[in-house]
Amino acid sequence: MEDYTISSGNVFEDMGFADAEEKLAKAKLAAVINKIIEQKDFTEAETAKILGLNQPKISALKNGRLKGFSIESLFFFLEALDQHIEITITHKSKTSIEPRISVAYV
Repeated sequence: MEDYTISSGNVFEDMGFADAEEKLAKAKLAAVINKIIEQKDFTEAETAKILGLNQPKISALKNGRLKGFSIESLFFFLEALDQHIEITITHKSKTSIEPRISVAYV
């Protein structure tokens, strides 16, 4: 029988990062941004112009190197890509095991 650990659903939490929820939210936001860029068939140069970034930053975003990006900047990029951002705040349940920050793309 193989020995393994069941994931919490957040790889950053599983790896012990203190800011795991934020890292996961940023990764999910970047994935949405990249999906939109791919759907619109933008080149890196076109994307850089739309987002106001240089091509190395676009490459970092595309490859998940998100250290230099805040959640706010990712929101800005989504807005620049003609997306509406909706933030929903709900009461925290004492028994909930759901993540504190979630990202949904519809």
